[in-house]
Amino acid sequence: MDVKAAPNGVATIEDRILRITGYYGYYPGYSSQKSTSRSSVTRCKPGANCPSSHSGISRQLSPLSVTEDSSAPILELQSRGSSGVCGHRVERQNRSGDDGTQTHPENSSQENRIKARCRSCTSMVLKAVWGLLIILSVSSSWVGTTQIVKITYKNFYCPFFMTWFSTNWNIMFFPVYYSGHLATAQEKQSPMKKFRECSRIFGEDGLTLKLFLKRTAPFSILWTLTNYLYLLALKKLTATDVSALFCCNKAFVFLLSWIVLKDRFMGVRIVAAIMAITGIVMMAYADNFHTDSIIGVAFAVGSASTSALYKVLFKMFLGSANFGEAAHFVSTLGFFNLIFISFTPVVLYFTKVEHWSSFAALPWGYLCGMAGLWLAFNILVNVGVVLTYPILISIGTVLSVPGNAAVDLLKQEVIFNVVRLAATIIICIGFLLMLLPEEWDEITLRFINSLKEKKSEEHVDDITDSNVHLRSRSRANGTVSIPLA
Repeated sequence: MDVKAAPNGVATIEDRILRITGYYGYYPGYSSQKSTSRSSVTRCKPGANCPSSHSGISRQLSPLSVTEDSSAPILELQSRGSSGVCGHRVERQNRSGDDGTQTHPENSSQENRIKARCRSCTSMVLKAVWGLLIILSVSSSWVGTTQIVKITYKNFYCPFFMTWFSTNWNIMFFPVYYSGHLATAQEKQSPMKKFRECSRIFGEDGLTLKLFLKRTAPFSILWTLTNYLYLLALKKLTATDVSALFCCNKAFVFLLSWIVLKDRFMGVRIVAAIMAITGIVMMAYADNFHTDSIIGVAFAVGSASTSALYKVLFKMFLGSANFGEAAHFVSTLGFFNLIFISFTPVVLYFTKVEHWSSFAALPWGYLCGMAGLWLAFNILVNVGVVLTYPILISIGTVLSVPGNAAVDLLKQEVIFNVVRLAATIIICIGFLLMLLPEEWDEITLRFINSLKEKKSEEHVDDITDSNVHLRSRSRANGTVSIPLA
């Protein structure tokens, strides 16, 4: 059937509609070409071979793809659409690849953070475990030293000789430290090289004869006075009282540091110092101001005072020292004691102040046990600062008070009245107050504020949960209630 074209070139109504709608594949005579293309297309059954068209292209159509409007522009659209989909897929794959390259360093950084947190937690746990062991070791070594001295006094009373003998054992401090260095260090050094490295505590030039006499002499005298007065106090008082009074050295260190070193003033430490002084007075009053009791308290307070002066002067002239420098310094004190203070026991022996019948009669077992435990205490105090928190060392020292009390009760050498017990508790509380850090008030305020924030968050969560529950119940009843808050 022949179709006559209109004067404007439009053959049929369909051409007019396509021209009006702006179909992009339209051109004059489009409908006539469409009819001829329809006649040229052969419909095939599913699975049958279709004959080729006039363009030489064979197509196999599925039942869903057989439509009446299978013209060239539609095929062009389908091809474009498929290419667009493929392009989107490629772009998505590329983007996903880029995202993978971007997220890979993020994942590695998160893994590194997790590993760092695990390492920090492990180090904290190890420090806590070491701290617990060192607390027990420090307190037990100090309790053992005090109790061995009390036992030795039953048959042998020569406090200065005992002090001199135990101080000589400090010479072994540096060899013990060097043995630990050989066992643990990866890069091992010779003894002389390590000794010179640790001697920098005396200055850049190391240990000279002038510095040996100038720096070691006052500290050696204070060390000897501290231990000698402590042993004198143990003759007059019980081990519990002496160990409790010796804990006052923390208060004296604060007072001297405040006056001499111009350290920061802290009201809580002033309160702790007042408590320590109150405990001292109550300890003297516990025996109704008996002569031996007053003398014993004076010896114990003198020992605590010289110990505090030793620590303050050490901080003033030598500053802070690491473990190796501390071992070097304590061993140097032992050498000074052996060389320059050995004449004092000899003088006391010939003046019959401290006399014994023969060297074979000396209780060498008790003397070596006391000196060994004293050396162990000094080593543990310095090792503990390296392995754990310094505050735990002080806690180990104050725990020697209940340790000595338990031993005295078992030996039935002490009767705790109310005044003595109250004095011991007050001194221990003052000692613990001295351990508070300088920023303790700020830390306490932050902790209180964090607790308040947690409570407010929990309160808000409770309100939201109750509101959600109210809404769910109202919806179940068919009504909706809007809370005012």
